[in-house]
Amino acid sequence: MKKALLITASALAIAIAGVTPWLMVLAADPEGEKDCMAGLPDVPALKPVADKVAEPRWAQRGGTVNDASCLSRTEVAGVVRPRSEAEVGEALAYARAKGLTVSAAGVKHSMGGQAFRKGGVMLDMRSMNAIRLDAAARTITVGAGATWHDIQNAIHPRFAVKSMQSTDIFTVGGSISVNAHGMDHQAGALMRSIRSLRVMLADGSIVTASREVEPDLFRHVVGGYGLFGLILSAELEVVPNDIYRSERQLIGYRDFPEVFAKLQGDPGVGLTYTHLSTAPGSLLQEALVYSYHKVDGAGLVRPPLSEVASTKMRRLTINLAKRGNLFASFKWWSEKNLEHRFESCTVTRAQASGSGEACLVSRNDPMHDSVAYLRNNLPRETDILHEYFIPRDRLIPFVDGMRALFREQKTNLLNASIRVVDTEDNALSYAPAPAFSVVLYINQPVSPEGQAAMAKITSDLIDLSAANGGRFFLPYQLHYTPAQLERSYPEIRDFFAAKRKWDPGEAFSNSWYARYAPAFSAPASS
Repeated sequence: MKKALLITASALAIAIAGVTPWLMVLAADPEGEKDCMAGLPDVPALKPVADKVAEPRWAQRGGTVNDASCLSRTEVAGVVRPRSEAEVGEALAYARAKGLTVSAAGVKHSMGGQAFRKGGVMLDMRSMNAIRLDAAARTITVGAGATWHDIQNAIHPRFAVKSMQSTDIFTVGGSISVNAHGMDHQAGALMRSIRSLRVMLADGSIVTASREVEPDLFRHVVGGYGLFGLILSAELEVVPNDIYRSERQLIGYRDFPEVFAKLQGDPGVGLTYTHLSTAPGSLLQEALVYSYHKVDGAGLVRPPLSEVASTKMRRLTINLAKRGNLFASFKWWSEKNLEHRFESCTVTRAQASGSGEACLVSRNDPMHDSVAYLRNNLPRETDILHEYFIPRDRLIPFVDGMRALFREQKTNLLNASIRVVDTEDNALSYAPAPAFSVVLYINQPVSPEGQAAMAKITSDLIDLSAANGGRFFLPYQLHYTPAQLERSYPEIRDFFAAKRKWDPGEAFSNSWYARYAPAFSAPASS
């Protein structure tokens, strides 16, 4: 018996020793920017051109840039990182004189080259990040390159962001350019909390755009993917940093519309989002509904915002989930049974209620997440976002259709969430009527086969969305045809025509525009 135990213990020790290095790789912090396209030749830098046009202050001359997909490595004329409006104007004047296009970039989390174009000048706006709070007016004026993370830190503990993306890593300019939305189902997308925008047009002039002043430009810049002008700064509304009691409930996915209707009818619910099961056995059939209910915060101290804990463990859990059904099932089980036990609370459970069950957080807390655990050192794979906007009465058929596609195509689904959008009236609206937003996070091998599989599932999901009267979000990979684009966005011809009106020389461009605009250069046939 002792001998058998010794042999078993030795075998277990050897197995653990063999697996540990693999686990350490999956949990490791990233080392700089990830390059999924390593091995491609570098592009030589451009040589200076001696003429009368002043050279901008290059952060990078020539070379390549990439985005968060890690699959869009693109040759550019160079990168300029302006620190002032004057430097933005200088870069634009240089590009105009040289016949180069200009694209504005933040953290480049759009995944289809929306932040740059081959041969163009990319403006890295992140140094345009000033933040000024007007407490009396309850507004902030922020540079386009300011991140929501920085804004939250600047206005906490008294105020909170009214509307932003669900995580805080994005820049304001980027969020406005896609009209981002988040956890607040009452506030709507970002457009509703914008008081005004300061925009540089293609001729270098600067205008203020709002619902009252230059409303046509305003409707096109918001959700306009940087094609109508360069966003310099924005005046945004802020709200009190209320205290919420966090709650969650596990439901069947078919019950979600009814559960949400009750949350929507409660004015005290400030934030909500839902995660669907990614476990193979209950794929998209179980749902965890998270909601935040306003409570009396008088006398409660709102401590400084803290970063999300257990980054390595979270990263390990996600990266393991990519590697088989067992690990994927464990990830969903842990979210159902473990994660809430480690939730950070503004006040302790004992203070919150006699039962010790309630967890109180400030409004800023759930959105103060820089998702560092999603970044990794794994070069032969990448994780791709999708988002679909589905009429609220068609959510269940859409989810059923997704499940069938994922099982048929063996899609490596890491996360699936549901958020809520109301009617958005910008020029290229993803929500011409109230909808549920279905956000997907899918793992993809970096290989021709991986790219082909992603293209197929993307095209099939777009068709499924359209069949249910929905639309797909445009800031992601370009795996769709012009016909699919026009079917989901029948106003696309008018959008491109308006772009040419505001920017007749097409100074502002990106890979998305280069891919699709030529198909809509002529009016639709009658």
